[in-house]
Amino acid sequence: METATQTKTRRPVWWYIATWFGSGLSPFASGTAGSLAALPFAYVIQVTLGNVALFIASLIMFCIGWWASVKYLKATGRTDDPSEIVVDEVAGQWLLLSVLFPTWHSYFVGFLLFRIFDVVKPWPVSWADQKIGGGLGVMFDDMLAALYPILVFLAIMIESQLFHGQKVFLPILHFLGGHYVQ
Repeated sequence: METATQTKTRRPVWWYIATWFGSGLSPFASGTAGSLAALPFAYVIQVTLGNVALFIASLIMFCIGWWASVKYLKATGRTDDPSEIVVDEVAGQWLLLSVLFPTWHSYFVGFLLFRIFDVVKPWPVSWADQKIGGGLGVMFDDMLAALYPILVFLAIMIESQLFHGQKVFLPILHFLGGHYVQ
């Protein structure tokens, strides 16, 4: 005799990846839920293996997410970027965090900036979102969106080095980096 748990349909692996373990099913702001769900994984990778490992993990997640998104789109018959697919937020968030310090300050600011640029979609993010279809389109615009906050962070780093901390951004760098910044 089968129990209720045995008769339930099991979801394929690609579904868990595409929805990032179901976080994309959030009834409110699924992209934000997916980005939040990505943070603990990023932190563990970053503090145990380092920033380069998190960068590589973001690229691997991009490829796996592309595959999972293609499978999800095919299974659902969708051609747009469904809100429940949030693995793109995971890959983009990890890409951004790979250049930041593993502090709650950096993660908080990185999370906010990533969400802003992902929602606002400045060019070329908006172009990629509108012109590139399929699984690649689902994934690629979020990777582009991650580049904007990376550029903001790099500007802070460059300014603090060029002006030896005499300007505005060094206190921001100390806030973001905590004990990682001397």
